[in-house]
Amino acid sequence: MTTANPLSKPLCITSWVLQIVVAAILGLAVFPKLSGAPETKFLFETLGMEPMGRYAIGIAELLAVVLLLVPRTTVFGALLALGVITGALGSHLTKLGIRVDMPDGTNDGGAMFGMAVVVFLASLAVLTIRRAQLPVIGGMFNKPSASV
Repeated sequence: MTTANPLSKPLCITSWVLQIVVAAILGLAVFPKLSGAPETKFLFETLGMEPMGRYAIGIAELLAVVLLLVPRTTVFGALLALGVITGALGSHLTKLGIRVDMPDGTNDGGAMFGMAVVVFLASLAVLTIRRAQLPVIGGMFNKPSASV
């Protein structure tokens, strides 16, 4: 797919590195959600979203991973990842806490919150880098071509 404003090589590489980071973090979170790992069941019970919310979020994360890794759909994957992770950050800040205490007495030391922040910032960076590819509004970000 060619665009009116192709990315420079450094920006393209940066975007792909960030896309892979987001896809890896979300991809690692999908299996526990869809398989019903006790930790994820606890989280979604705390949020009042067990089990349907857990399944919906797991499927949304899986879809975001796929979209992020397909060049024509990268911006949609970044948008979906940003939306899902914004909800996760809101959940941490309002109900779960930055450090999640599990029923068995262990805690994650803030790792889940930290990964959510990384996903949020990386997704936002991908959208910023690829903003010209956004449907409807992307054309506003194309550089005007010189008149001949």
